[in-house]
Amino acid sequence: MSTYEARLTALREQLKKDRLDGFVVPLTDEHMSEYVGAYAQRLSWLTGFQGSAGSAVVLPEAAAIFIDGRYTLQVREQVDGNLWQYQSVPKTSVAAWLGEHAADGGRIGYDPWLHTRAWVKQATEALAEKGATLVPVDTNPVDTIWPDRPEPSKAHLVAHDDIYAGKSARDKRQDMADWLETRKADAVVLSALDSIAWAFNIRGADVERTPVALAYAIVHSDATADLYVAPEKIGESVIQHLGNAVRVHDRADFADALADLSGKTVVADPERAVAAIFDALDKGGARILALRDPAVLAKAIKNDAEITGHRAAQARDGAALSRYLHWLSVEAPKGALTELTAAARLQEFREETGKLKDLSFDTISAFGPNGASPHYKVDETSSLPIQPGSLYLVDSGGQYLDGTTDVTRTIAVGTPTDEMRTRFTLVLKGHIALARAVFPTGTSGGQLDALARQHLWAHGFDYAHGTGHGVGSFLSVHEGPQRIATFGGADEPLRAGMILSNEPGYYKAGEYGIRIENLVLVEPRDVPNAEHAMLGFETLTFAPIDKALIDAQLLSPEERDWLNSYHARVLEVVGPQVEGDIRAWLDAACAPL
Repeated sequence: MSTYEARLTALREQLKKDRLDGFVVPLTDEHMSEYVGAYAQRLSWLTGFQGSAGSAVVLPEAAAIFIDGRYTLQVREQVDGNLWQYQSVPKTSVAAWLGEHAADGGRIGYDPWLHTRAWVKQATEALAEKGATLVPVDTNPVDTIWPDRPEPSKAHLVAHDDIYAGKSARDKRQDMADWLETRKADAVVLSALDSIAWAFNIRGADVERTPVALAYAIVHSDATADLYVAPEKIGESVIQHLGNAVRVHDRADFADALADLSGKTVVADPERAVAAIFDALDKGGARILALRDPAVLAKAIKNDAEITGHRAAQARDGAALSRYLHWLSVEAPKGALTELTAAARLQEFREETGKLKDLSFDTISAFGPNGASPHYKVDETSSLPIQPGSLYLVDSGGQYLDGTTDVTRTIAVGTPTDEMRTRFTLVLKGHIALARAVFPTGTSGGQLDALARQHLWAHGFDYAHGTGHGVGSFLSVHEGPQRIATFGGADEPLRAGMILSNEPGYYKAGEYGIRIENLVLVEPRDVPNAEHAMLGFETLTFAPIDKALIDAQLLSPEERDWLNSYHARVLEVVGPQVEGDIRAWLDAACAPL
């Protein structure tokens, strides 16, 4: 019996003891985080899946894993199809699948600290049609059978200097208090880790690649706040940073504190606060306003200090990446590199800046067929040699005190085929179309998404991921509420000061992948005789785009001008930071078409 078969069997045995006929295992934590600490990696432990989004359902005679189009190939490589049915989201959902497969009258368990109230309602309704019920558990059965489950991180919190934050935590709390007053509310619950980090100007190391700390907070209408964090994680310097208006409590006391809000009007975010938070507020007699956490939009709209910091971080990171691309141009043709050794060298280039705090996510270092998995994660087993004859895709980023970076480049190793050049150029045309977009205020990312796909669509191609996500300031590399996509909340209007990625792609299963990604800043755009306030994008990322993969005949004059101007700007930003052979390589890489 394999390790994962034994774990699945053990969970089924535990469910029998708990008198449950099934259980739902999401990939999240008590804060609805996208990236979670090792202690919360229940889906990975149970199934072997290494992606960053997914869920599973275990029934007595069937089990299914639910993933979106980013992981279609990856899930088949990592999860045993003899044990798990592969289910594609949004074609189906956990709730819909349960409605079809749960036993009549069955009891399906869920952990109320790992699901939203909306999900609970949806699953309850789906199960009701079978006469089955959704049952909250006090103890997660996966935790019961996970003998060596890691402890939550004990890393200390640190203060994030106002020089980088651009606004004091006191002023942010006052803004929240004013926001509460306009809604006649007494308090707001903050449960999203990046919201807490932003609101209190603190950072942590509890989630790999994301500088946040495991905590909860309640901000009150008088601008005071209660912060709930494990006592061993907070030192005197952070206590002084927080000030007398912030009361610090043990994280374990948070649920009881919710029950003490009886008679108060309390804001809780239905997308970011788990069902257990709403349940505790309900039982305690609070009046709940289901509204978006006020930190979400304020955090997404970067202030002047954050924008200045981002520009500095992107320039520094662009130089590190350019050094790496030069190194790759020398070493890759020799055929001695692997995906792992290449990723390690890229991290070294970033570390040599002396400013790197962490990577912003695990580097996607993908050669040939591995590049066809958009969120491929390299390990000792999967790592391929990088040899002439295909494409190498590297998607990477760094966490710096002054900004978070995320950039993808696709490189021809050896001579690319005409097909590769054509499809790369189609992706480039979409990238340029989005970069050049001018649009009226109120436009959403969903309305812009087709600009990046149009040239691929014209040839019968597409990609199964969003075109752009928000990015934080020394925070989450994936930040809401803004997105450029056709699904998943892409109706949020874009606002000046938001930072997003621009990353169209193309993936040929079993052969190669292509993606071109820069970060962009939404900025006001002066359009002569415009009848509406207009916006556009400032490109923040600077590193060469591989001209060996461009079919210049497919570019319009305007597209060619954009590319030449972009490369001239790369030379202007990165050029002064490199010298010698690297500068000579950069000059050639950025020479006009």
